[in-house]
Amino acid sequence: MVREKYRLMDPGDVRRTIKRIAHQIIEEIPDIENLVLVGIKTRGVPLARMIAEEIEKISGKQILVGALDITFYRDDLSLVGEKPEVKGTEMDFDITGRDVVLVDDVLYTGRTTRAALDEIMDYGRPRRVKLCVLIDRGHRELPICPDFVGKTITTTKKEIVKVKFEEIDGITEVVIAEKEA
Repeated sequence: MVREKYRLMDPGDVRRTIKRIAHQIIEEIPDIENLVLVGIKTRGVPLARMIAEEIEKISGKQILVGALDITFYRDDLSLVGEKPEVKGTEMDFDITGRDVVLVDDVLYTGRTTRAALDEIMDYGRPRRVKLCVLIDRGHRELPICPDFVGKTITTTKKEIVKVKFEEIDGITEVVIAEKEA
């Protein structure tokens, strides 16, 4: 059983954070015509779309957005179950020579990011890959470090960071929950 402890970010906080991240990406990657955002399914995808919309508002340039399903690239696939749910990768553009920003909702151990890097290389050879996360909660098991971070928090291993987006969950917020014994 999981019990929500407190709300870390409300819809306004999430909106302001996305706006700040968009500005940081534009500063770091000024050639935004070469930029693509690739969201890691599930909640990295709406986050990538929101960041792309904000970049477009700021720059007037439309940003390509793809969606990555890392299911078969996970190193814990055998722990996921006999029939893991595959949602499909959606990238109808070439990433070769482009600046790719991988987008995910929460960075924890780094294993999801490692799997995403493995998969992204199957689609071409980007000029460079940067990592963007809404929440960095620590507890890294691999040497993965985000380039763009919405919020860095300290959590226990019992805690769960739940990012919710309107289009999936009916509400936009970030809550901290805890597994009950």
